[in-house]
Amino acid sequence: MTVLINGYSVHRLPLLHSIAATYAAASSVSAVIILWSNPTTPPYLLTNLTSSAAPITVLRQPSSSLNLRFYPQQTITTRAVLIADDDIQPDPDSINFAFNVWRSNPDRVIGPFVRSHGYDLTNKSWMYTMDHDKYSIVLTKLMVLSSNYLYKYTCNAQYTQLKLEVEKRNNCEDILMNFVVANEVNKGPILVGTKRGVRDWGDARNEGEGKEEREVGLSSRKGEHRKRRGECIGEFHRLMGKMPLRYGYGKVMDDIGEQGLCEKGEGGRVRDWGDARNEGEGREDREVGLSSRKPEHRKRRGECIGEFHQLLGKMWGMRGMKAKEGRRGK
Repeated sequence: MTVLINGYSVHRLPLLHSIAATYAAASSVSAVIILWSNPTTPPYLLTNLTSSAAPITVLRQPSSSLNLRFYPQQTITTRAVLIADDDIQPDPDSINFAFNVWRSNPDRVIGPFVRSHGYDLTNKSWMYTMDHDKYSIVLTKLMVLSSNYLYKYTCNAQYTQLKLEVEKRNNCEDILMNFVVANEVNKGPILVGTKRGVRDWGDARNEGEGKEEREVGLSSRKGEHRKRRGECIGEFHRLMGKMPLRYGYGKVMDDIGEQGLCEKGEGGRVRDWGDARNEGEGREDREVGLSSRKPEHRKRRGECIGEFHQLLGKMWGMRGMKAKEGRRGK
């Protein structure tokens, strides 16, 4: 996997050194490329980014265009890429786990930071939201996907007008990439958990003095931020003529310890403690009892289906009769 970190601020260079080294130390990472998008930065400031693990290189971008985050660089030789911001610091285990989930789902977008889209029936407009039950957008704070999607995003003429919107707004390149992937495969993204958490240095909660004042300022800007992002979704929908985004549900965990909801392993298997096969002593006796009850259980459930079908048939029949009477009245 190749990691592409977008960098711009000279003040973040010390942090960028640490973040790049963390990615380079992960066993799933073959190379780290820092996409430096500030053309005015003196070259000597970018010469100290080195690593004893996976190689770290700096690629100076010709402009600060956000679309360049997804440019298919010739130096990318891996099947997967990890797109990252310069203020996000995950632990190596979380990086490797996200990659392993991607290997099982190579046509999907994978990541620990997600948002959702929705539709406001009152204002008749698309919304950018954070939903606890579902998600449809993985953020470029940390996004794992196939390197083929870089070509789709950059080279497919179908997305040219949408990329111009990204240029105009200087925003929403991550939303557009989710549009591209969903449009190509008709599937939603996958949310992954992190073993020891991902530190977001751009989050005011990770800062020291003045944190409360910054949080007040951030909260006042969140409404405007979500509004602009919702406008992006609406414009992308208009230009494409459809809404390709698909929802994902739940979270894939590597290991959640003593809670016992998942077993460790790629993809995180869910354990059903209501299943006799997961119980200890007396398990065989319980399974015999369960097997004798299964036909009766299925019979009752089948009767429910039949009754629902019969009732719905009567309802639709009555509606049909009313419709005929209405036509006769006319």
